[in-house]
Amino acid sequence: MQKTILHLDLDTFFVSVERLINSELKNKPLLVGGLSDRGVVAACSYETRGYGVHSGMPMKMAKELCPEAVAIKGNAGTYSNYSDMVTEIIKEQVPLFEKSSIDEFYADLTGMDRFFGCYKYASELRQRILKETGLPISFGLSVNKVVSKVATNEAKPNNQLKIDYGLEKPFLAPLSIKKIPMVGDKTYQMLSNLGLRQVRTIQEMPIDVMQRVLGKNGRIIWKRANGIDHTPVVPFCERKSISTERTFDKDTIDVVKLRGILIAMTENLAYQLRRGEKLTACIAVKIRYSDFNTYSKQMRIPYTSADHILIPKILELFKTLYNRRLLVRLVGIRFSHLVSGNYQINLFDDTEEILNLYHAMDHIRKRYGDKSVIRASAMGARTIGRMQNPFDGRPPIVLAHRKQ
Repeated sequence: MQKTILHLDLDTFFVSVERLINSELKNKPLLVGGLSDRGVVAACSYETRGYGVHSGMPMKMAKELCPEAVAIKGNAGTYSNYSDMVTEIIKEQVPLFEKSSIDEFYADLTGMDRFFGCYKYASELRQRILKETGLPISFGLSVNKVVSKVATNEAKPNNQLKIDYGLEKPFLAPLSIKKIPMVGDKTYQMLSNLGLRQVRTIQEMPIDVMQRVLGKNGRIIWKRANGIDHTPVVPFCERKSISTERTFDKDTIDVVKLRGILIAMTENLAYQLRRGEKLTACIAVKIRYSDFNTYSKQMRIPYTSADHILIPKILELFKTLYNRRLLVRLVGIRFSHLVSGNYQINLFDDTEEILNLYHAMDHIRKRYGDKSVIRASAMGARTIGRMQNPFDGRPPIVLAHRKQ
C-alpha cells in the first residue's frame, strides 16, 4: 500500500501565541527569546525576516538588525498549554501521529483514501485547528516525512500543499539545497563551494560522489534530495539521557556560585528521574570557559536516582574538571544510561528518614512545582527547573536554536 504522510507545523508558534494573548502585537515585528546580551532568539515574526533576523541568532544582534522589533521573553508553560490543545485535536482525528517538537507533528494517513480522501481529511483537520485554537498552521502531504516537511515549508505561511506520488523529484529539483532537512549552514557552505546550490544538481550526481564528499551524511542527503525516505512515523521515543545547562549573563569565577548551581541542577534532574521512574548509571559535567574552550568529564556509577548520592559525585567531577582558574561561561550536567526502575534502598547507609524525606519533597514538587522545595545551598539558582515531565513522551519546550 502506498504511504501517505502528513506533516503539520504551527507557523512561528511562539509569536502566534503571543499575538493571541495580546492583539496589539499583530503586524508588529516581534522577537521571542532571552532578553539579556547573551539571550537567543527562540522565534521571530515574518516582519523581522526582511532585516536578516532568524531564530537561533543572538538577541543582541537581532535588535541591532531590527531596532523597532518588540522583544518578549515569553513563557514556556503558556506555549506548552497551546501545544497540548493542538495535540489533543490531532489525537482525536488521526490514528497514528508523532509529535516531533512543541509545534511540529507527523501523521500516517496510509489507507484512509479508501474512506475519506487524505488531502480532504488533512484540510478539514487544519481548519479545525485554526478554528478551535486561532493558531495559524501549515501542512504538507506526500509519500514520506522528508518530502512532506519540505512541502510544509514551501506552503508557509498558513497554507497547505500536496505532492502527488511520482512527483517528488520534480518538486524538489528547483529548490535550494538548504531546503533539504539535515543541510545546515556548514554543509550548505561546503556544497556551495563545490558548485552545488540546487537540489537538481545533487539528483543528477552519483550517490558515491556525495558519499566521498560528506561520508555517511552524503548518502542520506542524496536520498533526501531524490525524495527517498523510509523513516516511519514513531508515536513515542524513549529517552536515553536527560541534561540541563546554564549560560551565565556574565562570566564568573565564583566557585560557591558554580557549586550552588550544580547542586540545583543535580537536585532537579534527580527529581525528574524519580518522577519518570528512571535510574541513571552514568553522570557527566560540562564546563565552557570564557575563551569558549569546552571540557567534560563523566563517571559510571551504580544505578540510582537519589540526590544524596548524585550530588557528591557531580561535585567530585567538577572539582577534578575545574582547574584552569579562568572565568566560566557555561556549566552543564548530563545523566545517561537510563533504565526504568525505582531507587533501591541501601541497607547499610540509608535510613527511613531519608526515604520519607524524598517522598515528602517529591509530593510537594508534584503539587506546587519543581522549585517549591530546594536545598539551601542551591538558593542562588532559583530559575533552574522544568515545566513538564521529560519522560512523558513530549518533546522539549524550549527551541532556541531551531530555525522556524
